[in-house]
Parts: sequence; C-alpha cells; structure tokens
Amino acid sequence: MGELTLQRIELVEIDMPLKHSFETSFGVTTGRRVILVRAIDNNGNAGYGECTAMERPFYNPESVDPAWQVIIKTIAPMLASAGVRTAADVNEVLSPIKGNRMSIAAVETAIWDLEAKIRDVPLHKLLGGSRREISCGVSIGIQANTEVLLEKVAKEIDAGYQRIKIKIKPGKDIDLVEAVRKVYPDILLSVDANSAYELERDLDVMLALDEYGLLMIEQPLTAGDILDHAKLQQKLRTAICLDESISCLRDARQAIEIDACRIINIKLGRVGGHSQAREIQEFAHSKGVPVWCGGMLETGIGRAHNIAMSTLPGFVLPGDVSASARYWKEDIVEPPIEVSSRGTIEAPSGAGIGYTVRESEIERLASRRFSIEL
Repeated sequence: MGELTLQRIELVEIDMPLKHSFETSFGVTTGRRVILVRAIDNNGNAGYGECTAMERPFYNPESVDPAWQVIIKTIAPMLASAGVRTAADVNEVLSPIKGNRMSIAAVETAIWDLEAKIRDVPLHKLLGGSRREISCGVSIGIQANTEVLLEKVAKEIDAGYQRIKIKIKPGKDIDLVEAVRKVYPDILLSVDANSAYELERDLDVMLALDEYGLLMIEQPLTAGDILDHAKLQQKLRTAICLDESISCLRDARQAIEIDACRIINIKLGRVGGHSQAREIQEFAHSKGVPVWCGGMLETGIGRAHNIAMSTLPGFVLPGDVSASARYWKEDIVEPPIEVSSRGTIEAPSGAGIGYTVRESEIERLASRRFSIEL
C-alpha cells in the first residue's frame, strides 16, 4: 500500500445542461456550471471530487466563481503547507476557513477518493460503510399544475423509487400534496420547502400539511430560524427535517437538543465533505435521529460520493441519490448510475468511487482549467 502524497490539484469547470428544468422555491435550474477537482499524487493516481455550489448564491452563500478562487488561493496553499498524509486530516487542516464548505468538500472528497484508490479499496469501505445497497428516493421539482405533477409521480413510482419528495413554495403546496395523496394514499411522501415559509405568516399551511401523513416537511423556514423550527415542531405530528440549517456537527447537536427537527438531510457539499458527514450521522444515530443523503443535481462524480456516504449506519431513510438518466443525456462517469426496479443502488466494488471517469467527455464540456502544484 502506497502513502498518500499530494502533488497537484487540478480544477476543471464544465457546463452540464439538464435534460429537464428543475424548479424549487428559489428558482429554476436548466443546467449546471460544475467545478470538478482532481487530486493527484506523485505516482499519477487521481481522485475526483465535485463542487456543488450553484451559479448564484440562492441555496446558500456559496457560488461557483468564488469557490474557484477559494480553492486556488486558500485551500490548495493550506494543504501544501500541511503536507496531509490521509484524507481524514483534511477537515482539520482546513478548519480555520470560515464557511466555504462546498469548496472544502470538493477538494476533501477528491482526496478521499484518491486515498481509497491508493489503498485499493472501495471508498464506502474506507469511510466505514456498513451496507452494500442503499435505498433511493426521488425529488420532483415544482410543476406547472397537478396533472403534470401526477404524471411525474407515476413515472417515478413505476421506476421503483421508495420515497417521493415534491418541492413546494407558498401558493404551490397544499393542492399539490392533496392531489398526490388522493391518488397515492400509501406511498412514502415528503415535501421540501427550501426555506420558503415564515412561522407566523404560514402556520396555517404547515398545520394543513400535517394532515397528509407525510414522512417529513423539509426545511420549511429559513436556515437561521432554529428556534422557530423548534416552535413549529411542537405544533406538528409530522417530523421536520433540516437541510440548509445544518452545516456542521454543532448545528446538528443544537437542533436535536432543542427538538428543532427529528430528521436531518446531510449533503456532502453543505457540511464540508465526508469527515463532517460522518460526524453528523454518528451523533444523530446515537440520538436515534435518522439521516438521509440529499442531492444537489450532481454529476456522476458527486453522485458516486453520495452513494459511498449513504452506506454509513445512520443513513436509514431513502435519499435523493437517483439515476443519472433522470438529469443528464450523458453523464461523465461510466457505467451510468442506475437504480434497480426495487429502488436501490448497489455500492460499487471497485477502488475509490467505483466508477470510471470519462475524461474525454469532461474535456468536451470544459470551459476553464487550472492546475496547482503542491
């Protein structure tokens, strides 16, 4: 087994058009500008990570162009000075950086993939994953009307997905849930508000949603409203799931201690990579709080990292790790990520993320590149 010795960090930005537009409470996405990270050692081995920051800072404060600069001007020099020897060291080395977790995660996950390849083990085993197969749900964006929504729900149920999540926003919420529940009274159903509601203004909407037997109401209020989430949770039978509010272990601990949520969505980019994700799921698991893996319209690289993370013990609910073909005409990994008819994905057995990165496709889609010697 070789030692991890970083030699170079390479950045490539690609432009990936979505097969279909995806609408949430903060806007419509038709494609993604994606920063890909290659972490390369002195033997030429390469690990891959993906920055999940959006083009504009609508989901959280991060966005693509500042992330590019943070990786070049701050993250890479800090790694060079520290001389990290394991992927587990990266989180501590970069801990002085405030925020910028998606930038950190892009590099940190690439180094985890690199180390797993050097050790010749699947990434999920290096992380301590305990399952060979993960359960998959699906996230459906806000639709023009209930008829279109029902068509999409039917398609995803037929595809085998174990949990259906629909995006909502003020004015497009109760009617959508009612329509789905009327046709599908028994499916595992949840809603995601992406911080679109306010406690005092929209309490009646939350109470109405509470009557539909939902698995969870995800991030109904703004990210900083932990106390209001706790007040709202006291009024609901339905579990509140926090997403944007949880950026680190401290956030998760405080939210659980005041009963601001009863489920947590963990996104690798939002929390800063695999090390933080492991800490959050371990703490939540110890408190009996289920977690699941959220999605950020990742390419196959980010999706492969999500698969690895989802094998950890605390991930007991179906996540948003769905098939490549739902989003992309052509993915940048092969084989494309597919979901079984039972709504599952098998963790790959190959070293690292377990998928082959299509370098030729990345080069075709590339809009800029940068290389940093360490």
